[in-house]
Amino acid sequence: MTFNDLNLNTPLYNALDDLGFTTPTPIQAESFNVVAAGKDVVGIAQTGTGKTFAYMLPILKNLPFSKQDNPRVLILVPTRELVVQVVSEIEKLSKYINNRVLGVYGGTNINTQKQAVAQGQDIIVATPGRLYDLAVSRVLQLKSIQKLVIDEVDVMLDLGFRHQLLNIFDILPERRQNIMYSATMTKDVDDLIVDFFKKPSKIAIAVSGTPLENITQVRYDVPNFYTKVNLLEALLKDKEVFSKVLIFVAYKKMADRLFDQLEDLYPGQSCVIHSNKTQNYRLRSIEQFREGENRLLVATDVMARGLDIEGVSHVINFDTPDYPENYMHRIGRTGRAEKKGQSLLFSTAKEQEGLERIETLMQMKIETLEIPEEVTISTELIEEERPQIRERNNPTKRRDEDAPGPAFHEKKEKNKKENLGGSYKFKIAAKYKKPKTRGDKNYNKRNKKK
Repeated sequence: MTFNDLNLNTPLYNALDDLGFTTPTPIQAESFNVVAAGKDVVGIAQTGTGKTFAYMLPILKNLPFSKQDNPRVLILVPTRELVVQVVSEIEKLSKYINNRVLGVYGGTNINTQKQAVAQGQDIIVATPGRLYDLAVSRVLQLKSIQKLVIDEVDVMLDLGFRHQLLNIFDILPERRQNIMYSATMTKDVDDLIVDFFKKPSKIAIAVSGTPLENITQVRYDVPNFYTKVNLLEALLKDKEVFSKVLIFVAYKKMADRLFDQLEDLYPGQSCVIHSNKTQNYRLRSIEQFREGENRLLVATDVMARGLDIEGVSHVINFDTPDYPENYMHRIGRTGRAEKKGQSLLFSTAKEQEGLERIETLMQMKIETLEIPEEVTISTELIEEERPQIRERNNPTKRRDEDAPGPAFHEKKEKNKKENLGGSYKFKIAAKYKKPKTRGDKNYNKRNKKK
C-alpha cells in the first residue's frame, strides 16, 4: 500500500512528497478510513510507528477552511516536548493548507498564550494542566471542538492527569469524535474508554511488549554505578558506531550525576533532560541532540515517550526500569521508521527482578555479554548503593521507661501560680477598683463614698 491508496487531497500529497514519504506505516493505513469516518477510535501501537500522522492525515483532509476564532480540533499530550513535536509534525503536513495551529503548555507565560489563543486557532495541541487553566480563564472556548485526540494516554494517566482529563471532558461538547492512541492498554485506560467513548473501533497493530524486530538487544550484568560508568566509557570511545546515543536513567538525581561523569569523560558531547530542568533548557538539549551537536543525551523515563528523534544509533538503559513497559518505550526511541537500532541494558544484582519482568513481558531472553577485560570493576559505591546500618535491640542503648523524656523540663516559677478559677477576678476587681462592666460607670464613685 502507498499513500495514493488513502484517497488524500492534493495539498497533503504535496506535503508528503516534500517529506519523502510514500508508504504508510501499519497504524497509519489501518487508522485512516476509521478516523475519516468520524467514529470513536482507540489505537494500540508501539512507539515509533507514526501515530501522529495516523490521526492527523484524516483530520486535515476533512478540516474545511474557517475564519472562526474558536478551535475545532483539540490534541492532548502528556509533556511539553511532545506539544512542540506534534505542532511541528502538523505544520509539516499543513504546508499547503491554510490552517492555524497553536501549542500550549505549562512552564511558560500564560498571558502570552492567552494572546495567541485570542487571535483565533483551528487546532490546539496542549498538556492537560495548561489547557484547563486557559479554559477556566474563559479565554479559550471549547464549545466548537469537533475532534478530541488523546495521544500517549497511558503516560498521561501515569503522570497523574486523570482529574484534569475528567474536568476537560466536562467542558467539551458532548457531540464530538474521540480519538485515543496508546502504546499500552492498562485498566485506567480501559476505564476511560468505557466512561467516555461511544462504541469505539479498536485498532491493535502490535501487542505491548512485543519486541521490535529491527532492534538488537543485549545486556550486561554490572555490579554498581561506577562500574557502569567505566563500561559506558569503554563503549562510547567508538564514536562512529555510537554516533547518536540516548541514555536512560531511573530518576532525576541519577541523570545529573551521570551527566557530570560524561562531561568529565567526553567534554561538550553530552546533554541532559528531566522534569526539573527549565523548558528552554530541555528544548535546547533535545535540539542539540537532534541536530548532532551533542551525540549523548541523558534522560529520565518521562522523556522516553513520544520523542521522535531520527537516527538514534543506540539506546542504553543505564538503569533497569521497574516497569517492563518503560523498557519497551525506551528502546522504541531507536529503530524507528523501519531502520535498524541497538539496545543495551545494564543490570545490578538488585535490578534482576526488573530484568525478569522485562523478559517475561517480551517472552524472550536478552543476550548477556561479558564485561570487556579493559573495563575496571569499581568497588566504590554511591549513596543509594551503600548498605543501610540499622541498630536493633542494642543492649547498650536501653533506657529507663519511667525516666522523663527529652522534652521534660521543670516549670518556671511564674508558671507555677495556682489557678484560682472564678474567685481570681473578684480579687483583681477589689484591688484595682475596676468597674464590673463597661456600662457601670458609677461603680468606682459609689465605692469611694463608702
